[in-house]
Amino acid sequence: MSVDAVLSRIDEIRSRIDALRADVSAPTGGAASTAGSAASSTAFADALATATGTTSGTAAAADAGAAAPATSVDAGRGSIATGSGATGADVVADAKKYLGVPYVFGGTTRSGMDCSGLVQTVFKDLGVTMPRVVPDQADMGVPVGSLKDAKPGDLIVPKGEQHIVIYLGDGKVLHAPRPGKDVRIVDNWYKDSDIATIRRIVPSDAPAASAATPAARAVGGAGSADLQTAALLSMMRSGSAA
Repeated sequence: MSVDAVLSRIDEIRSRIDALRADVSAPTGGAASTAGSAASSTAFADALATATGTTSGTAAAADAGAAAPATSVDAGRGSIATGSGATGADVVADAKKYLGVPYVFGGTTRSGMDCSGLVQTVFKDLGVTMPRVVPDQADMGVPVGSLKDAKPGDLIVPKGEQHIVIYLGDGKVLHAPRPGKDVRIVDNWYKDSDIATIRRIVPSDAPAASAATPAARAVGGAGSADLQTAALLSMMRSGSAA
């Protein structure tokens, strides 16, 4: 690559960064602001990739033709499984998909499932690996002190550890009761004195979103100088190799 070509690319990068910085700094609000920041971040990545002759992350994803496989994590003992990105609300929503499935001892599919099979299947859908039986499931995640502290998506295990239900909030639970019944939502009939443990496997709420993505902040702040430097060094190396 000639010196003139390198200088031309430098000017192109600088002009695109200035334009993107102005987009990010423009006063907008709410969802529009978040969407604008995300769009500017993507645009910046694509502009930088175009200027340096590399493939951007969005282009690479398009070339691959498919999204990356879903994350799968093990439910831990004494810790919340954050790696899957699932929350208690996701547990509730997924569990409701199995309403009406008949109780079948040892079952884990839509053709039939038992109480622990239901729990294992719901978390598997969300990318969290749970043990198969109630006593092992009762050791997963972190303990919740009492029913007043329970959040949607928590698991309630009664004393004796022969059953397990999914807490939905507002005094409701979802479970696979017994042979002859199907997966259903009922009023929670357990009292704290009946309960062996309440377990929280995934976060009860999604983490608060930041005001802007790191890439967007970099475009509008001091970090943009580092990105410009990296881009210029990349082009200079390609120029010297030409």
